[in-house]
Amino acid sequence: MYQNRRSTYAGFILIFVALKVVLNLLAMPHFGFHRDELLYLALGDHLAWGYKEVPPFVAIIARLSTILFGSSIFAARVFCTIFAGLIIWFTGLITVELGGKKFAIALACLAMVFSPAFVASDYLLQPVIFDQFWWVLAVYLVVKYINSSSVKYLYFLGIAIGVGLLNKYTMGFFTIALIIGLLITKQRRILFNKHILGAAAVALLLFLPNAIWQFQHHLPVVHHMATLRATQLDYIKPTDFISQQLLVHGIAVFLWLTGFFFLIFSFKLRKYQFLAFAYLAIFIFLLEMSGKVYYIFGAYPMLFAAGGFGFERWIKNYALRTMIICLFTLPNLIFLPMLLPVLPLNQTMAFFRFTDKNVPVLQFTVIWEDQKKHSTTQDYADMFGWDELAKKVADIYNSLTPDQQKHTIIWADNYGEAGAMHHYGKQYNLPDVYSLDSSFTLWTPPTLDADYIIYIDDDNNVTRRLAPLVQSYKKIGEIDYPLAREKGTEIYLLTKPNKAQLQQIYQSERAKKLLE
Repeated sequence: MYQNRRSTYAGFILIFVALKVVLNLLAMPHFGFHRDELLYLALGDHLAWGYKEVPPFVAIIARLSTILFGSSIFAARVFCTIFAGLIIWFTGLITVELGGKKFAIALACLAMVFSPAFVASDYLLQPVIFDQFWWVLAVYLVVKYINSSSVKYLYFLGIAIGVGLLNKYTMGFFTIALIIGLLITKQRRILFNKHILGAAAVALLLFLPNAIWQFQHHLPVVHHMATLRATQLDYIKPTDFISQQLLVHGIAVFLWLTGFFFLIFSFKLRKYQFLAFAYLAIFIFLLEMSGKVYYIFGAYPMLFAAGGFGFERWIKNYALRTMIICLFTLPNLIFLPMLLPVLPLNQTMAFFRFTDKNVPVLQFTVIWEDQKKHSTTQDYADMFGWDELAKKVADIYNSLTPDQQKHTIIWADNYGEAGAMHHYGKQYNLPDVYSLDSSFTLWTPPTLDADYIIYIDDDNNVTRRLAPLVQSYKKIGEIDYPLAREKGTEIYLLTKPNKAQLQQIYQSERAKKLLE
């Protein structure tokens, strides 16, 4: 009876998976690589069991993308698009497992497809989309086990948690939240199943190589989190985190809130009440830790699924159901061009100008971390200027004689610039970049021996620190693209540095970075 009741909607769910995939495909040709994507592509060229920012999963995805599809923007985002579709797929399956039928599936999946939170976070090559996937898969497997009592789902859960931990450590926090939710409810019996120990062993075994890497490299995750807290998280107020959770899904906030309360109070969903408590647990934890708004996105698919089920129980009239679907999806369409580059650049900028003039309530989308208003979103601005930077550096490098080129290095101050030079430098036959930012520290050679340095300077380092250490320096160019976040980043040619002094400073800073 269980299998018959829940095995007839796969084709219907695929409609919404296809819609999500098509939207992502429409966005692929527009704009350039995001600065974070350039970092993760560089990680993919230096495969290891860990990095200073993240575990290895995103690097493996980046490497596979390059091997299978090439080095284009489209190639980098193929797996993101696949995983975005899978998130919708498992949202639909969770809805079915909760007892939902076509209306519930359509409502939950469409709300997910057009939710501003998932529109903005599910098309770039970043760990966040894979984190969402492992969370939603974990929920599906727990629910599937509850409905079927088949222990294979517990071992699949162990695999999901283990691989999820290899993507982001937040998977561990969500796992603890699920355990807390189970302990609070009658489903706590699951935790006393002997196969749970087997599933836990599988998860720990999969995660072990990264744990070993972390200890071998002085636990860089601890320093990374400390730096993140000092530079970003400490500025996130609890009220901001709460208000953002109520805003990031647009009008669909009413759907997930309905799902949350249905999980708490509905007799029909009493078996799955632990999901609501798990959401509360991860919400409170991230609130206390000053987590970023997107850290919790992976917990929402289960609430959308429950919300779809709730409205299906309440509303039987076909016309009203159609109105509800339109209500929870169509208003969010206004966010689409602002969060997903489905339109060419000129049309996108025209849309920003229109909303700035006529819909001032949306101005928050163009306020960056500096709390200033800009002409586009910060994510979009992070996609411009990288090819220009590489071309200008290549022009400088090619202006040198072959003998000078042999004694020239390229230096970048931040990981975005370093990632751009690593990626685009291949087509210009440039030497690989030096940088002590982010994981580039792990690959930058231990010695710095050069007669010429092409220096990409985003913090006036040349004039503030390096001028006394070189025979001469000259600004050759800068990033001019007006929409680029890196606009104004300068490019210098440094000549005949004092090698002894520079080497001493370089080795000291490199050693310090390696211990962080």
